[in-house]
Amino acid sequence: MTDAPKIVTAAMLVIGNEILSGRTRDANMHFLAGKLTELGIRLREARVVPDIEDTIIAAVNDLRARYDYVFTSGGIGPTHDDITADCIAKAFGVNIDVQPEARRRLEAHYEAGMLNAARLRMARIPDTATLIDNPVSAAPGFRIGNVMVMAGVPKIFEAMVASVAPTLTGGDKLLSRTILALVPEGAVAEDLGALQKQYPDVDMGSYPAFRGGRASTAIVMRSTDRSMLDAAADAMYAIFRRMGGEPFENEIV
Repeated sequence: MTDAPKIVTAAMLVIGNEILSGRTRDANMHFLAGKLTELGIRLREARVVPDIEDTIIAAVNDLRARYDYVFTSGGIGPTHDDITADCIAKAFGVNIDVQPEARRRLEAHYEAGMLNAARLRMARIPDTATLIDNPVSAAPGFRIGNVMVMAGVPKIFEAMVASVAPTLTGGDKLLSRTILALVPEGAVAEDLGALQKQYPDVDMGSYPAFRGGRASTAIVMRSTDRSMLDAAADAMYAIFRRMGGEPFENEIV
């Protein structure tokens, strides 16, 4: 009997009216999901909320209770509508004020006289939080409990993820194989359902598309067990061939 896989989970909370209005396209979730997969952490949920204090606080408290890690993006800039840091402090029931080390980093970044009151808002950090490095624009993110609070600007968000990644503990990595064939999804659906029952520990997803004007299906299989994944993939190859398709793979992780 094999040991159950170690599963570590995460959620992402995207904060900002500009995302919900369509003014800004979120690019951070895709990046985060890929990085977490590399670390053996499974992104289980992504949520987008407006710049409303009660909504942010409720979402943070809900997600941090359900997942091992929570990553937020947006709302830690210098303007009046950047309220994420204050909301995180309220969610954890701690005070927030200018943190000396965060202020020092901003002072080192800006020329003399340029660190105005608005920019100094970015040095306000909840008590007990530790800083997340920002090598792009100096203003740090922060971590409190299992919540990582980061900027919304993609270049800065990605740099902050790189800064915090070495501190995260992952689980067993989820391996993946993607098998494609010029076979319609409806033709393969019944056999795929039976195959999923045969291999319940292999996650299987079906994705239809058109290639060269012909219906095709991509089957994505994921598991922490390489031998079980390979056995399920071999069976999928056989199913596609039986349907007259010539399967191939475009991804093995």
